[in-house]
Amino acid sequence: MPRPLPLLTLAISLVLLASTTTVNAHNITRILAKHPQFSTFNHYLTVTHLAAEINRRQTITVLALDNAAMSSLISKQLSVYTLRNVLSLHVLVDYFGTRKLHQITNGTELTATMFQATGSAPGASGYVNITDLNGGKVAFGAEDNDGKLNAVYVKSLEEIPYNISILQISQPLNSAEAEAPTAAPTLNVTAILSNQGCKAFSDLLIASGAHTTFEENVDGGLTVFCPTDPVINGFMPKYKNLTAPQKVSLLLYHGIPIYQSLQMLKTSNGIMNTLATNGANKYDFTVQNDGEVVTLETKVTTATITGTVKDEEPLVVYKINKVLLPRELFKAAPEKKAPAPKGEKDVADGPNADAPSDESDDQTADNDNGVNKMGGGRLAVVAPSFFFGVVMFFLFD
Repeated sequence: MPRPLPLLTLAISLVLLASTTTVNAHNITRILAKHPQFSTFNHYLTVTHLAAEINRRQTITVLALDNAAMSSLISKQLSVYTLRNVLSLHVLVDYFGTRKLHQITNGTELTATMFQATGSAPGASGYVNITDLNGGKVAFGAEDNDGKLNAVYVKSLEEIPYNISILQISQPLNSAEAEAPTAAPTLNVTAILSNQGCKAFSDLLIASGAHTTFEENVDGGLTVFCPTDPVINGFMPKYKNLTAPQKVSLLLYHGIPIYQSLQMLKTSNGIMNTLATNGANKYDFTVQNDGEVVTLETKVTTATITGTVKDEEPLVVYKINKVLLPRELFKAAPEKKAPAPKGEKDVADGPNADAPSDESDDQTADNDNGVNKMGGGRLAVVAPSFFFGVVMFFLFD
């Protein structure tokens, strides 16, 4: 006897709900890469570290400027920190698709931007006025621009409803507050390390001269992995046996020349180049995560991130429980032995039991490119099959 139709309807609804609850995070850099005429805007979103901030937000509208419009902004020769403020004024912290632009209540709306969210924008200077003009035109203007709406909507580049909208506007928004000279943040890497339980590591950086490379990379983005003081103290006998250039390489191996938040490390597992990477000397390691635990795997040892010392973009510093040992300087650990068959005598793995096994070239390449083995393609096959099975069960059971 067929089951009641309401139960079938409920089953179908549950399957459809399950298939639509997966949320794909947006990537502003990849989206704009499809539009070469916005390459300059895209480049400076990366240089100013706004791209990462945009990607972390779930509801955002980007007012994009093409290369011609960006040239007028670049000609002002603003510092990278001032340019960040100007571009952050072009990122609205609300969703505005094409349809919503023409449905603004009373024809005008004041909305907050990422510049206002920084806390550096006094008064209403971090807000943008959006006005639906006669004839279908929509104009934009910074609130501190004496009420002038100096830019107009051109076209929509991409819209993912209520997630991200990228709209082209005709020219940069004028704001005296956003363009005010902004001093570079004071981020002294060795001082930060010394005050946060990483003094021994900081002292080695200074003594070797490696600290200059770390300092030079802060503005462009820097991630530091700091072995804690007890770890460094226990490692000193091995460290003293290295030559001066080898010591520098080892210390540089603990830095990545880009900003990588903990969430970014968890979602971008794979091979990472370091400050020590140079031509044939790869000096790389593999980032892996198991839930909330993030590990750094070299061919010699595996270290675990145990805490965050500082996270203030463009600098992030993590504590780790081991010194990272590159294969260029230390003997690679042997691969793990396969489990012995039942009945045979167990053989101990030895002191290198925690060393990671080598990955194949194909697997490494996939990890490096952020390939998700359980991607949307496979899910697209599984979901319809499951859906069909549920329907057939209710119809013919």
